[in-house]
Amino acid sequence: MVIIDTHSHLWLKQNAAWNGKEIRTLKNGRSMFLGEERQMLPPFMIDGQNTAEVFLSNMDYAQVQAAVVVQEFIDGIQNDYLADVARRYPDRFLVCGMCDYFTDGFLDEARRLADSGFRALAIPGHRLLLDHRRVMLTSPEMMALMHLMEDRGMILSVTLADGDMQVGEMKEIIAECPRLKIAIGHFGMPTVEGWKEQVMLARNGNVMVESGGITWLYNDEFYPFRGAVRAIREAIDLVGAEKLMWGSDYPRTITAITYRMSYDFVLRSDELTVEQKRLFLGDNALGFYGFGRLPSLPYIKNMSE
Repeated sequence: MVIIDTHSHLWLKQNAAWNGKEIRTLKNGRSMFLGEERQMLPPFMIDGQNTAEVFLSNMDYAQVQAAVVVQEFIDGIQNDYLADVARRYPDRFLVCGMCDYFTDGFLDEARRLADSGFRALAIPGHRLLLDHRRVMLTSPEMMALMHLMEDRGMILSVTLADGDMQVGEMKEIIAECPRLKIAIGHFGMPTVEGWKEQVMLARNGNVMVESGGITWLYNDEFYPFRGAVRAIREAIDLVGAEKLMWGSDYPRTITAITYRMSYDFVLRSDELTVEQKRLFLGDNALGFYGFGRLPSLPYIKNMSE
């Protein structure tokens, strides 16, 4: 079975700020996060570096053939590092560039990223709502960005604010740029009212929904995340299994579970068909992102087996 992770993060150094508060690497996998010390990484990642090599080791162990690396303001802009990752591991990673959407003129940076080889851009839309300012996804410069991506054949990876707050803006983008391929992140936040409005955006031709962070959303019930499985089934009823993709939100989610557990609950569920699992865990992403030759990753037995 092809397994592709459509929502992950990488960084060499987490040094950022959002909404006037800092995010800064500490030690033993911890970070200062918006005024609170949090376990950002597993404690064995003591240097705070969330590298491609560590992720590849996790991917090989969990038999995940490829991954999409998105970006988030809370990690800092990682374009330089991700460009290097894409050069060194072209068969394993599709990386998303990101601009500073709070600064006028980001369209020029987007053109530079496109010219340098980035095939996708990430927009953490839920972070565009600050206490003192809101950046609209449909602002003139944002719409120019959408047209640029559509013309260049790039993919938009976007996470939206809770519920349907930004759904109207996305509908306008989809109508204006019907050829733009869009992946809606975090599965629409299924623990929040209004999440189905986000999922139903995938009724449009080039729009998909990925499940990055779904185990975090259902962390209270823990493995095997039956609530998450129910959300996946509901989404299948709304848009069809061919519109949904698995994402882990690595590395933050593996502070609570192993990387393999972030998809194993789907694989072991008796509430989804084999075909639904195949589509969700990899086949849909294979076509949508255009991955090429994938590695063969045989299962290696644990010492405990």
